[in-house]
Amino acid sequence: MQEIALRFLIGGLVVSAFACLGDILKPKSFAGLLGAAPSVALASLCLSIGNDGITYAPMAARSMMAGSLAFLAYASFLSWFLKRSRVSSARATAAFLVVWLAVAFGVWSVWLR
Repeated sequence: MQEIALRFLIGGLVVSAFACLGDILKPKSFAGLLGAAPSVALASLCLSIGNDGITYAPMAARSMMAGSLAFLAYASFLSWFLKRSRVSSARATAAFLVVWLAVAFGVWSVWLR
Protein backbone atom coordinates (compact mmCIF):
# COMPACT_ATOMS: atom_id res chain seq x y z
CA MET A 1 0.00 0.00 0.00
CA GLN A 2 2.87 2.37 0.75
CA GLU A 3 4.37 1.77 -2.70
CA ILE A 4 1.13 2.75 -4.43
CA ALA A 5 0.78 5.86 -2.28
CA LEU A 6 4.38 6.81 -3.07
CA ARG A 7 3.75 6.36 -6.80
CA PHE A 8 0.69 8.62 -6.63
CA LEU A 9 2.60 11.24 -4.65
CA ILE A 10 5.58 11.26 -7.02
CA GLY A 11 3.32 11.20 -10.08
CA GLY A 12 1.26 14.10 -8.74
CA LEU A 13 4.39 16.12 -8.02
CA VAL A 14 5.80 15.48 -11.49
CA VAL A 15 2.51 16.36 -13.19
CA SER A 16 2.25 19.53 -11.12
CA ALA A 17 5.84 20.54 -11.95
CA PHE A 18 5.30 20.10 -15.68
CA ALA A 19 1.94 21.89 -15.49
CA CYS A 20 3.63 24.85 -13.77
CA LEU A 21 6.32 24.89 -16.46
CA GLY A 22 3.64 24.82 -19.15
CA ASP A 23 1.77 27.62 -17.42
CA ILE A 24 4.88 29.81 -17.45
CA LEU A 25 5.53 29.26 -21.16
CA LYS A 26 3.58 30.91 -23.95
CA PRO A 27 1.14 29.96 -25.44
CA LYS A 28 -0.88 28.52 -22.60
CA SER A 29 -1.78 25.51 -24.75
CA PHE A 30 1.61 24.06 -23.82
CA ALA A 31 0.34 23.52 -20.28
CA GLY A 32 -1.71 20.47 -21.21
CA LEU A 33 1.00 18.98 -23.39
CA LEU A 34 3.73 19.49 -20.83
CA GLY A 35 1.48 18.30 -18.04
CA ALA A 36 0.60 14.97 -19.59
CA ALA A 37 3.26 13.58 -21.90
CA PRO A 38 6.37 13.71 -19.69
CA SER A 39 4.39 12.50 -16.70
CA VAL A 40 3.05 9.50 -18.56
CA ALA A 41 6.52 8.71 -19.91
CA LEU A 42 8.12 8.87 -16.46
CA ALA A 43 5.36 6.78 -14.92
CA SER A 44 5.70 4.20 -17.70
CA LEU A 45 9.46 3.99 -17.19
CA CYS A 46 9.05 3.59 -13.44
CA LEU A 47 6.46 0.86 -13.88
CA SER A 48 8.54 -0.98 -16.46
CA ILE A 49 11.57 -0.88 -14.16
CA GLY A 50 9.44 -2.16 -11.30
CA ASN A 51 7.88 -4.96 -13.35
CA ASP A 52 10.65 -5.96 -15.78
CA GLY A 53 13.86 -4.78 -14.14
CA ILE A 54 16.40 -2.12 -14.93
CA THR A 55 17.58 -3.80 -18.14
CA TYR A 56 14.23 -3.15 -19.83
CA ALA A 57 14.19 0.60 -19.18
CA PRO A 58 16.71 1.65 -21.89
CA MET A 59 14.68 -0.09 -24.59
CA ALA A 60 11.48 1.53 -23.33
CA ALA A 61 13.17 4.94 -23.27
CA ARG A 62 14.49 4.54 -26.83
CA SER A 63 11.01 3.54 -27.98
CA MET A 64 9.57 6.65 -26.37
CA MET A 65 12.16 8.81 -28.12
CA ALA A 66 11.31 7.20 -31.45
CA GLY A 67 7.63 7.84 -30.85
CA SER A 68 8.30 11.46 -29.97
CA LEU A 69 10.35 11.94 -33.16
CA ALA A 70 7.48 10.49 -35.16
CA PHE A 71 5.02 12.79 -33.40
CA LEU A 72 7.27 15.81 -34.04
CA ALA A 73 7.32 15.00 -37.76
CA TYR A 74 3.56 14.46 -37.79
CA ALA A 75 2.79 17.70 -35.96
CA SER A 76 5.23 19.71 -38.05
CA PHE A 77 3.95 18.48 -41.40
CA LEU A 78 0.33 18.75 -40.30
CA SER A 79 0.64 22.32 -39.05
CA TRP A 80 2.54 23.33 -42.20
CA PHE A 81 -0.16 21.74 -44.36
CA LEU A 82 -3.07 23.27 -42.45
CA LYS A 83 -1.61 26.77 -42.76
CA ARG A 84 -1.43 26.44 -46.54
CA SER A 85 -4.64 24.62 -47.43
CA ARG A 86 -8.37 24.80 -46.92
CA VAL A 87 -8.80 21.12 -46.06
CA SER A 88 -10.71 20.40 -42.86
CA SER A 89 -8.51 19.70 -39.89
CA ALA A 90 -10.21 16.36 -39.23
CA ARG A 91 -9.41 15.07 -42.71
CA ALA A 92 -5.86 16.39 -42.64
CA THR A 93 -5.26 14.90 -39.19
CA ALA A 94 -6.45 11.49 -40.35
CA ALA A 95 -4.45 11.67 -43.58
CA PHE A 96 -1.23 12.72 -41.89
CA LEU A 97 -1.30 9.75 -39.53
CA VAL A 98 0.50 8.02 -42.39
CA VAL A 99 3.44 10.38 -41.77
CA TRP A 100 3.50 9.43 -38.11
CA LEU A 101 3.45 5.72 -38.90
CA ALA A 102 6.08 6.04 -41.63
CA VAL A 103 8.50 7.92 -39.38
CA ALA A 104 7.84 5.60 -36.44
CA PHE A 105 8.46 2.45 -38.48
CA GLY A 106 11.44 4.07 -40.22
CA VAL A 107 13.07 4.97 -36.91
CA TRP A 108 12.26 1.53 -35.57
CA SER A 109 13.83 -0.25 -38.54
CA VAL A 110 17.00 1.87 -38.41
CA TRP A 111 17.50 2.48 -34.71
CA LEU A 112 15.51 0.01 -32.61
CA ARG A 113 15.57 -3.26 -34.49
